[in-house]
Amino acid sequence: MEFIANEGKKVEIEVQGEKYLRHAIKTRFVNQGDSYIDLFREYVSPIYEYGDIVSSSEKIIALCQNRVVKREDIKIGFWAKFLSKFACHKNRGGYGVGMTINMQYAINKVGLPKVLFASIIGGITKLIGIKGMFYKIVGQEVTGLDGFYDGAWDEYRDIGIEIPENPDKVCNEIKDKLGISMMIVDSNDFGREILGKSYDIDLPDNYLKELIRDNPAGQGKQQTPIILIRKSSNQINN
Repeated sequence: MEFIANEGKKVEIEVQGEKYLRHAIKTRFVNQGDSYIDLFREYVSPIYEYGDIVSSSEKIIALCQNRVVKREDIKIGFWAKFLSKFACHKNRGGYGVGMTINMQYAINKVGLPKVLFASIIGGITKLIGIKGMFYKIVGQEVTGLDGFYDGAWDEYRDIGIEIPENPDKVCNEIKDKLGISMMIVDSNDFGREILGKSYDIDLPDNYLKELIRDNPAGQGKQQTPIILIRKSSNQINN
């Protein structure tokens, strides 16, 4: 099998002395309500081999689960308009609470008192060179929101995509039904988080993060939200 990387990324990566190959799997556009089982059966099963680990974007899993909020359902109030003026316009995923609609989502999700506290602490710590405290305080549900911008896809202009529900359960279901060892990740050029992994993966999260430390997936026009990871020695043996 020929391993292909997205532009600007490398196929091979080394983690703690072990070399791995990463293949960016191109898929069709994933719509709300699609079956992630069918998606992985179609695009992953034909090339998957025992010992591989598959890294999936959280976005496509969330879309399959209909974990979507609509712009029309978020009523922007005074506090969202006020606080967003002082916020950084980008979080680790790209678009943050500098957008009023994202700030309102944060208020709706975790409550105004927590958002006010996070804003105060975030503002103070930023003055002494510590960034990202706002997002650490409000948590992954807020940080992981994606969408409300056209970017590569017009379809994301008026929807926000939340993080997947029960990501460990999703990974285990795919493992049981398709035999695919996998993890669901929130990964971008700012950082990465392991949201869930199948029960058979015994590698620690920090090691798994290193396998995708350069964010090899492409969720825009590349349409490569799934990465197949294989030990280089396994490929040679085949």
